[in-house]
Parts: sequence; C-alpha cells; structure tokens
Amino acid sequence: MKGNWKRRIFTFVAGGMLFAMMACGKKDSGINLMENEGSEKPVVNFFGPLGRSDPQSGNVSVSAQEQTVKMAEEQLGSKMEYRTYMAEDYTEKTYDDVALERIHNNMDDLYLLNPDTIQILGREGLLEDLSGLESAANLREVVKTANTVDGKLVAIPQEVVAYGLFVNQDLFEQYQLDLPETPEDFLECCRVFQENGIETPVGANRWWLECFVLALSYGELYNGGDTQAKVQALNSGEIRYSDILRPGFTFLKEMIDLGYIDAETALTYEAIDGEGPDFLAQKTPMVMAYWAAANSDALYGNPDFNMKVIGFPSSQGQMPVISISGYGINVNGERRKEAMEMLDIMLSDEALKRYTEINRVISPSKNVDVDCVDALKPLNQRINEGIYVLGSNANMKVEQWGNLCLIVRKLMDGASVDACLEEMDRLQEESLAQP
Repeated sequence: MKGNWKRRIFTFVAGGMLFAMMACGKKDSGINLMENEGSEKPVVNFFGPLGRSDPQSGNVSVSAQEQTVKMAEEQLGSKMEYRTYMAEDYTEKTYDDVALERIHNNMDDLYLLNPDTIQILGREGLLEDLSGLESAANLREVVKTANTVDGKLVAIPQEVVAYGLFVNQDLFEQYQLDLPETPEDFLECCRVFQENGIETPVGANRWWLECFVLALSYGELYNGGDTQAKVQALNSGEIRYSDILRPGFTFLKEMIDLGYIDAETALTYEAIDGEGPDFLAQKTPMVMAYWAAANSDALYGNPDFNMKVIGFPSSQGQMPVISISGYGINVNGERRKEAMEMLDIMLSDEALKRYTEINRVISPSKNVDVDCVDALKPLNQRINEGIYVLGSNANMKVEQWGNLCLIVRKLMDGASVDACLEEMDRLQEESLAQP
C-alpha cells in the first residue's frame, strides 16, 4: 500500500521545507549533488528538499531554516552543504526513495525525513540517538513520542504540524450552533445545516478524512494514560487495530451515508483545491486542513468571515491531529559528530524562537510559544494542554497516516466498515510476521 500515498506525505504531512518540496527531478540520485572541495571549514552534508538561497540573486528572503543553519555555522566555524532532490510528477523516484538510497550508501550526514522514512531507518539502526542533545531536553512530549524507535529518539523537527477542522463561525452563529466537541455534537450541527439548505456541511478531499478516524479512535490511546503500553500491545498483536479503529470508521461511514460528506466528489479532489472555493464562498461551513493554511492568504488566511480552527470531534472533546517529520543523522556519516553539534544549535530555544517567529508555527520546544493568528488559538490551546492524537508514530509497527488514507478512500468508494478494518488487521498481521 506504500508508494502511492507518498505524494500526500510530502505535500501535506510535513511542515516547513517538506511542505514546499517534493520530488522534482534528477534521475541520477546516486551522485553527490554538491562537492566539498576547496572548503577549509569542516563541512556537514545535508540532504533535504530545498537548496540554499543564492546570495547573488538580489533581494532574497532567507528562509527560517537557513537562518538557524547560519547560526550553527557562525558558532561552530563549520559549513553546511545542501544536497537536494525533487522528482517531477512522481514519475521518477520519490524524495523518500532517494533519501533511503543515500543513507544506505552513507552519502550524507544530516537528513530531513518524512515520518515513514524515520520509521524505516530507525528500525534499521541507521539513525543516531538524539536524546543526548542539549536541545532534546526542551522537547515537547509529542515529539519524543512520535519519533522514538526502539527506545531511541531518532529524529527531531523544527516545527510540529497540526491538522484541524476549519469552521465558518458566522454560519454556526447564524443557526445558533455551538462549535462541536463530540461526535454527537458534530452530527447535530450537520443535521441543522442540511435542513437549512446547506447540502454538504463538510467539504472534503481524498487526503484528509482519516483525521476523523484518528481523532475518534485514538483519543483514549494518547490521552488516557499508558500510551506506550497500548502501542506495544498493538505491536505485539495483543490488541487488534480493528478494535480501536471501529468507532472512527463507523462515524465516518455515518457521515457519508447521511450525505454530510459528498464522498464521490471528494475522491476527485486534491487537498484545498477542490473543497476550498466552496468554503471561502461560505457554501460549506467546515473543511479540514493543516495549521499553515490559516497563515497563508493564498489558502485560508484571509476569509470574508470569522474563521476558527478547532480539533476534530472525539469523546475527549476537540482533538487536534499531529504529524511530525524531523532531522535525522546518519550513524555512519563521515561528519556525524559535527552534524550533531550543528543540529543541537539549530534546535536550541534561541534558534527555534527565530524559526517560529518567522513561520508562525508550533515549536517542538516546550519553551517556545507561537504568536498564532486568532483563528488558530483554539487548536493551539488544546495542543498546549497536551491534548492531541498522533497521525504518525514511528514506534507503531504499522504505519498509520498513509495506510489509513488509502483505506479511508476505500470507504469513500463504497467499502464496508468491516472490510476496512479487515485491511488494517491484515497489515497488522504482516507487521507481526516481520522480525
């Protein structure tokens, strides 16, 4: 089930650089794209989706990530060389494929990785344990939980990417509705909207409906205590995924059957491009999107109505869904020691404060707050309270985000809840057969 969903991972799961990237291309992924000759400074080779800004190009806006790199270079007297890959139209190898090849061949020191790649490389023992970094002591628990494999913290991001429900609060007030907390609240709001002529209360696309499944199904796992024990029970087969995921799939199927989501149309939509225009035109009161969409005027950052971003409905109330990418260091990298030192500075509170101020995102450090727009404050409050579910968790043997996306598509295309749950159980059986 892998492969086909990687575009989604690239475009929407990761934030910052991974959000902007992805696969454009060069076929010769096995060559070094930048040489180190002529440099007297220690050089750390970084493989990521974007190259460095050209200082000769004039009025260049230096990215937040580059500013943190510059801080590390200045403090250490070293240099970071950028090596990049993008694959056109995903007809060639994906960024993930090339990253795996390069680390397997010890071609770089530092990598920016997507969740599934972090999981693979962590299990192969090819990523350094970053828990000893000074900056790691400041991390939010969500980061540690998401990127810990076999007891080792193998990747750390510069931002935490959260997904939420974007709602037109003016329409809710027009029909005297409170913003929904529970699944029952949500269905009632949809009923009222539909009875008042709003044919499709929830605008959807083919990528993000699994957020409902994750929020409803994993709320207790991540917020009820003993998370690690429950994850291990899933990894061992003691708990079946079908038992945990049934409430989420059942709820989503009910929304589809009641016509609150137009599943047939949603299957044809790319994220935001499809459902976005109706939401901005106030024809649809609710859509799903990631945090940064509320910051961009080109997306949902400048609507003609009062917009709020809240968590998805769950038994624990409004539930954010979080997915985390991260920087990882090759255990066999030639400059892994220097890479560790540079990354520690890039992830320091000083550097993350600068990064967060520029990009207005959630910091992985518990000491750095984001000055978010008003629309995002409800979602941010829940995350600060430690209330969330993970859409990606490298410690789970069954990859969640991409697999659930594809299985939810089957539900949208008419599959039964039981058939979808059987598919997740099949994936669990495959994971149990692996050494």
